[in-house]
Amino acid sequence: MSEFGFQSEETEKLSPFNFEEFLSTHRNSLTLFLLGILLIGGGILFMKGGMFGGTSKIEVLEEAMEGQNTDSEIVVEVSGAVEKGGVYKLPGGSRVEDALIVAGGISGDADRDWMNKMVNRAAKLIDGQKIFIPKIGESSQQTLGSTAKNDGDSKVYQGSPPDGGAELVNINTASLNELDELPGIGPVYGQSIIDHRPYSDIRELLSKGALKDNVYEKIKDLVTVY
Repeated sequence: MSEFGFQSEETEKLSPFNFEEFLSTHRNSLTLFLLGILLIGGGILFMKGGMFGGTSKIEVLEEAMEGQNTDSEIVVEVSGAVEKGGVYKLPGGSRVEDALIVAGGISGDADRDWMNKMVNRAAKLIDGQKIFIPKIGESSQQTLGSTAKNDGDSKVYQGSPPDGGAELVNINTASLNELDELPGIGPVYGQSIIDHRPYSDIRELLSKGALKDNVYEKIKDLVTVY
């Protein structure tokens, strides 16, 4: 009887599980637990989405760049005092320095002083351009040049201009007396041209502020750069 009596007392001490009381007691802990699960799950989904999305964007960008590079390929010639003169294909937007690199760099007998004054290695190349690097002691008429463009822009020639016309005045090397002979120049504008050297294009007479528009119009067909 005592055994049965003990079981009866233990049974009476046990009370049914009160869910509402449990929630009330542990409400803060449960709230934090659920928030943690939501944050972790959201972070995983975000990372997966970012990874897939980023890969897709990179692939599309790479394809676009490949197509652009193919369409904008240019051909240039490099000759003179370089290690491997020849005709080279380069991506559109390449610079003079890029052309010199593919040609193996300048050779030991290159006129480096002339290059430092006359060659803009950062200038963008155009399709069909020719780059000539003179050797030490060669005539200054052998220069960095480019084939004439058909868009009406100023032209850069090597040596004398085409069609047997009068020789153009090189605004990079002409003396003050030579510049003074140009129409509308005189000693003041002549000195201004000298002060703003070097030039890679005759239109830099305007962009550098060496000449006014009306004076430039008088000489633009009589001058060149090299």
